[in-house]
Amino acid sequence: MHLVRVAAAALNQTPLDWDGNQARILEAIRLARRQGVAVLCLPELCIPGYGCEDAFFSRGTILESWRVLQELLPETKGMIVALGLPIMHRAANYNAVCLVADGHIVGLVGKRFLAGDGIHYEPRWFKGWPAGKFVQWEHDGHSYPLGDQIFEVGGLRIGFEICEDAWVPNRPGVELAAQGVDVICNPSASHFAFGKHEVRKQIVLGASRSFGAAYVYSSFIGNEAGRVIYDGECMIAASGHLIAEGPRLGYDDVYLTSAVIDVDLARMIHARRTAGPAVDDNLRRITRFDTQLPVADLPPQEPLPAPAWPDDKREEFSRAVALGLFDYLRKSRSRGFVVSLSGGADSAAVAYLVHLMVTLATQELGVAATCARLGLPEAACTTPRAIVRALLTCVYQSTANSSDTTRNAARAVAEAVGAEFLEFDVDPLVRAYVRTVEGAIGRELGWQGDDIALQNIQARARAPGVWLLANLRGALLLATSNRSEAAVGYATMDGDTCGGLSPIAGIDKAFLRQWLRWVEHEGPAGVGPTPELRAVNVQAPTAELRPAGAHQTDEDDLMPYPILDVIERAAIRDKLAPKEVYRVLASRFPEHGRALLLLWIKRFFRLWSQNQWKRERYAPSFHLDDENLDPKTWCRFPILSGGFAHELAELDAVAGRDG
Repeated sequence: MHLVRVAAAALNQTPLDWDGNQARILEAIRLARRQGVAVLCLPELCIPGYGCEDAFFSRGTILESWRVLQELLPETKGMIVALGLPIMHRAANYNAVCLVADGHIVGLVGKRFLAGDGIHYEPRWFKGWPAGKFVQWEHDGHSYPLGDQIFEVGGLRIGFEICEDAWVPNRPGVELAAQGVDVICNPSASHFAFGKHEVRKQIVLGASRSFGAAYVYSSFIGNEAGRVIYDGECMIAASGHLIAEGPRLGYDDVYLTSAVIDVDLARMIHARRTAGPAVDDNLRRITRFDTQLPVADLPPQEPLPAPAWPDDKREEFSRAVALGLFDYLRKSRSRGFVVSLSGGADSAAVAYLVHLMVTLATQELGVAATCARLGLPEAACTTPRAIVRALLTCVYQSTANSSDTTRNAARAVAEAVGAEFLEFDVDPLVRAYVRTVEGAIGRELGWQGDDIALQNIQARARAPGVWLLANLRGALLLATSNRSEAAVGYATMDGDTCGGLSPIAGIDKAFLRQWLRWVEHEGPAGVGPTPELRAVNVQAPTAELRPAGAHQTDEDDLMPYPILDVIERAAIRDKLAPKEVYRVLASRFPEHGRALLLLWIKRFFRLWSQNQWKRERYAPSFHLDDENLDPKTWCRFPILSGGFAHELAELDAVAGRDG
C-alpha cells in the first residue's frame, strides 16, 4: 500500500499583482505542508495571473514570472508543486506549467490546446505546444526539460493536462494513460458559467475512470481581472469516484482541497483495465527526479459533505454576481457603490446584490475580516447592515413623469437592504435642457413629434448628479441595464447605461424578474427571503419617461420579454436567419398570431443592427453564460451593417406562404 496525499488549490489572484500573487501561492504551499501534502497542483498562469491580456507580450511579464518562480523554489522542500507561468522559447510565448520538487525545477510542460472561443483569447498571446515535441530549454544560464513529457518523482509518475487540454477529443490524457501515469494534474483557469461545474465534474470523473489515474483539478476563485468570475472548483477523483471537492464561489483568497490516494491500488486497477501494450519508455519522454515524498496515513472513509447550497441557476446567479462585486470593489480600490434606484426591477436587483455580497462575505469571513478586505473604517464594522450602509448609496431621481409607486418602491428596497437613500428632483434640469434646445432651434418640443428625444433627455439628466455623488465618495457607479435591453438598445446611452460596472448586463430580463420573485419569497440558501421586493415585483416594467396618461410599459414598447429572449437566443446564439426564427416562434407561441410575431421579429433584427454601437460602449459586465452579448468578450457584430434587409424580405415571403 503506497499512500500519497495530493491537493489542489484555488487562488484569488490578480493580474500583475506580483507580491500579492506570490503571497497567496506561499499560503497555499504552507497550508499543503501542514496537511502532509506530497503533490500540490496550482492553477494555470497562477504566478502572473491568467487575465494579463496583452501584457503577456511584455518581456517584463515573462521575466517577473520567472523571478517569482525562483523565489518560491525554497518553499517547496519535501514537496512536489505545479506552478503556472508564461515562458518564451525561440521567439514564441507558451502557457506553461513548471513542476518543482524539493526546491528544484524538474521540468516544464507547455499547454497543447489553447482556449480561443469568445471570452478566451489565448491564441493571441501564446502558441500551442506541439504534440510529441521535447527540447532542452536554455534559460537564465541553465538547461531544463521542456515539452511533451511525464515526470517520475520519488517513484510517482505525474502528467499534465492544462485546462483546455481536457476539453478536446484528442486530449493528452490518452497518451499519459498509455504510459501508466499515477497522477494527472490539471491546472486550470476555467471561468464560471451557469451549470458548467457539472460538465467539469464529468470531465474529471471520466478521466480518472478511463485513464486509471488520480485526477487533480485546480482553478482560480473570484473576480480576477474584471469581467470573468471563477468559482474556484477544485476536485480530486480516483477510479471514477470523486474523493474530494472544494467550496465554490467563496470569499477567502486561498482554498486547499486534499485527499489520500493509494498508488498501488490505482496501478492494479489500471493493469486490469488496460488491454494495450505495456509501457515503453522510448515512446514518451520521462524526466526523473529522486526525492523522498511524505507518506500519508489512510484517513477514515467518509462521504463528501453535502454542498452548502442547492444546484440551482438562481443560487448560482446570486452568488457569482455577489462575489464578482466584492472583488471588483476591492481590486478597483473603490470605497463603495452608488445605484440610481428607479423603483423598478433592474436597479432593485443591483442594490439587492450588493446587500447579498455583504451578507455572504460576513457569513464566511466575519464582520471584521470583511471590513478589512474592503478597507472600511472600524466605525462601519459593527454589523453586516452597518457595512451595507457604509458601502451603498441609492438615489431616486424624479421627473414630472415619476410616480409615487416607483418612489415608494425605491425607498422600500433601499431600507430593506440597509442602504443610504437619497432623492434628487431632476425635473428642473430636464426643463432647462428642453428650453435651451427650443430656444436654439426656434420651436417647442412635443410628445407627438419628439417622443424619443424627450424620453432620453430625462434619463440623461439623471447621470451627472449620481456621477458627482460617486466621485465625492470615491465610489463605483453601477449601471443597471440588463441583457434584453442591450440586445435591442432599449436603454439611453449616457443615461441609465452610465456607470463603471454593469453587473446584470449579462442576464436577460425574463430570468431577472423570475429571480426577484424567488428572492422575495425564498431567497438564497442561508439568507432567506426579502419580502420588501414585492413593491417592485407587482409592477409592470416601465421606463416611466412618458407622461402618466401614456401608461408606458417596456413590453408595449418592445414585445413580451419571454418572446424577446427566445428571439435573441435563436438569432444571436444559434445564428438563425429571420425566416428560421419565425418558424421557431410560430411553433412555440402560436397564440400571438402571424402578424404580431412578424412585427416582433422585424423589430428585434432592426434594433439589434442599429444598436451595436451601444453595446460597444456598455460598462464592463460579468460573463455569466455563453450567451453573453458583450462584444469585447463573446459576441462580435459590425457597428455598421446591412441591417438584415435582405433576410427580412425573405421573412415576409416565407411568412406569406405559411399564412
